[in-house]
Amino acid sequence: MDRMERMQKILQAGMAAGGMQNNEQDPEFQRITQRFLYGDVAHHGTLSDTQRALIVLVALTTCQTWPAIGKYTQAALAAGATPEEIKEALIQCTPYIGMEKVQCALEEVNRVFEAKGIQLPLADQATVTEQTRLEEGLEVQRRIFGKENIDAMRASAPEELKHIQAYLSAYCFGDFYTRKTLDLKMRELITFCAICCLGGCEAQAKAHAAGNVSVGNTRETMIQAITQCLPFIGFPRALNAIACIDQATQQ
Repeated sequence: MDRMERMQKILQAGMAAGGMQNNEQDPEFQRITQRFLYGDVAHHGTLSDTQRALIVLVALTTCQTWPAIGKYTQAALAAGATPEEIKEALIQCTPYIGMEKVQCALEEVNRVFEAKGIQLPLADQATVTEQTRLEEGLEVQRRIFGKENIDAMRASAPEELKHIQAYLSAYCFGDFYTRKTLDLKMRELITFCAICCLGGCEAQAKAHAAGNVSVGNTRETMIQAITQCLPFIGFPRALNAIACIDQATQQ
């Protein structure tokens, strides 16, 4: 099957964002990019259709590509992603890319859901309370990065930065990583993709590449995830991400 046939397969399944509408102003641009996206990238690797769709939405959200969120949300639903999975993928990005970027993306997602008659708000996904969020967040941190590493990092933090460590444990890991619908492996993969899509955050990308390995994601899985981001972030950031994977997996 050549890439034109592979692209047609996605079109026929309704999983292409906005279909392949004729672009009278820039037809060559559309042909080149759509064939790359749907004929090459969308078929690479062994990620599920749902995983691919969620990672694309994460890339678009991180890059603030708001006008495209709606059509890729429709494509994600066609690929089999549930409304809960779509929202949780974006919500997981919050402590890494900032709350307002995610809010803008959620507004676009909500427009699609409302047009399709999906009842909003969706069911609550939280599993922690005000009393448990810090300890449960710490537990997740220790599971990903190791108890000794996390405890040493917290203990060695200067007094003026201890509040940042507390926020990291309670907010980032307590409020977000403990939520329902997406498991820890998928959440950590989403985090890695979001950090890589930001660019300029290689230290954190390396740490989360190692975190992905610790929760059971393979080098191949991470490379496949970054490959799905590639059309939206370009080669420089994708290659930087792969360099971080190399260091975490000692390649």
